[in-house]
Amino acid sequence: MSDAVFEFPLKEKVRNYLRVEQLLGQIKITAKTEHTHLQLVFFQQLFELLDLIERLDLRSDLTKDLEAHERNLVYWSKHPKIDSTALEQALKTVITLRDKLKSDRRFGSALKEEKLLSAIRQRFAIPGGACSFDLPNLHFWLQQPLTQRQSDITKWLETLALLDDAIAVSLSFIRERGQFTAVTAENGFYQGVAEDKNELIRVRCRVDEGYYPTLSGNKYRYALRFMLFTSNDNGSSAVEDHVQFHLTAC
Repeated sequence: MSDAVFEFPLKEKVRNYLRVEQLLGQIKITAKTEHTHLQLVFFQQLFELLDLIERLDLRSDLTKDLEAHERNLVYWSKHPKIDSTALEQALKTVITLRDKLKSDRRFGSALKEEKLLSAIRQRFAIPGGACSFDLPNLHFWLQQPLTQRQSDITKWLETLALLDDAIAVSLSFIRERGQFTAVTAENGFYQGVAEDKNELIRVRCRVDEGYYPTLSGNKYRYALRFMLFTSNDNGSSAVEDHVQFHLTAC
């Protein structure tokens, strides 16, 4: 049996976190490549991330989240059966990140000052705009020794380390709020009520039977509908059988 986890944010803040997390993951993967064509993908993902974080007030949202996590950890530290070592480590991590967020520059500002990145960024918004005749300066860089290119990339990624750490910690706290429980979607449909604290719906289901989940709703109520990846003979894409899956509201 092959399972996968699908995540559906109930709040815009978490939606933004997930988008940043995905772009950071893609950037870190393409940053390791030795192939010049794949390094072009690295730049594409990097500029998408910069476009995203420039539109958002991520530092404010993350700082508020970390302050809330700090208060919760302090509260749980008074519980007699708590693992004090793990809690102290988590609290230290949260406080360190919070302090860095308050004192650090705006996310992405250091990259905007990088001469090569600022010179080539605009062309990446044009389909096929990274050709050698459009960006000879980039293609000169791509012909430099791999060690030099990797050194530049490492330097650029270091400026995103705080964002990466803060997003990872905030999402881990959200995901760890809930435990998966087995439920059934009758005729492929399931409806639930979200609590005030819920920010993320996570669905774990099989992916070897031809269907996947979709979610509609808001932070108060939500509905899951399982859809067929390939429509049936009647042209319908909705699953009509009962679907057993695991669900958690975080």
